[in-house]
Order: sequence, then structure tokens, then C-alpha cells
Amino acid sequence: MDLIHALETRRSVRKYEARPVEREVVEKLIRLATQAPTAMNAQPWVFAVFTDKAKLEEYSTRAKALVLEGMHEHPLLEKYRGALSKRGFNIFYNAPTLVVIYAKQEGPEPETDACLAAQNLMLAAHNEGLGTCWIGFSRYLLDSAEFKAEVGIPAEYVAAAPMILGYPAVEPAPVPRKAPEVYYF
Repeated sequence: MDLIHALETRRSVRKYEARPVEREVVEKLIRLATQAPTAMNAQPWVFAVFTDKAKLEEYSTRAKALVLEGMHEHPLLEKYRGALSKRGFNIFYNAPTLVVIYAKQEGPEPETDACLAAQNLMLAAHNEGLGTCWIGFSRYLLDSAEFKAEVGIPAEYVAAAPMILGYPAVEPAPVPRKAPEVYYF
């Protein structure tokens, strides 16, 4: 797949096959993610990979509770209250893999650097016939001191880029994009 085609056809996938993503494929995607540019070549990323179905369901439940608890601080999230309140709604869409790119606090822009690595990972996954979706709601859990202590992530690392990964059960339709707002000087 050429780069332009990948950029034009990559979509967020929210329905996955149950089959797992092979470890070698995940490792390849992580290696490609680390080809991203970084400020001052800091390369401040750390990758956490979660594949246990029961744990992912538990993490979804815990994340939903945290989002609902803090929703008063973020009124724009109110429109998601209904979905997040549903017991059967899994914020990870039952994907077999969750990849979280944590940012070590090194260099001038660690979270931005982690997000650049995430874009590489998403495009590389698309090239491999895999789907991804950024799961921002999960950061409420993944960035909590309690969770980081539980799984052994250093407290100072920031959960910058959480995304699910798996084999798409359906190909999402293209989503119309707004025309870019451009200023010329």
C-alpha cells in the first residue's frame, strides 16, 4: 500500500474479529512506530500492550466509571453519558489488543512525540490489514496512579496515546472531512 492510499483510507475501526493479533505483528508495528520524529531526538516513548480479554473488559468498566465520575469537569463529554452508563458497552469495542504509548518525561515534547509514534503505528497497522481506534476515554484509567502502580508503569509516565488494535470485522465507510482552514502570510 502506498503512503497516499494509506492516508486516504485509514479509518477508526470499532468492530473486530475475535482472533488475536500475533505478537510478531505487534512488535513490528511498535518498531515502525519508533521511526517517528521526536523533538531533539528524545524518543521518549514506552509501549504497553494488553491482550487479556477479561482484563480489557475490567479496564473498560473501570475507565467508564472514572469518566462518568469526572464528567462534571468536562461538559463536552456529557453527550456520551448514555453509552458510558450502559453495562454492556466496552470502550475497547472488544478488540483483542490495546496498545498504550506512554511518554517518559524526557525532551521538550514527550506527549507530542508519543502521538507521532501513534500515527506511525496506526498507518503501519492499516498497511498490515489491521484496524485501530484511538480510545481517549481510557486515559482516565490508564493515567491514574493506581493503574500505573498495578501494572508496573512508572508514575511519572503519561498515557499519551491509547489505541485498540485488531482484525476489522467490517471496513468502515469513509468519513467526510472538513475543508482545511488555511491562512497564508
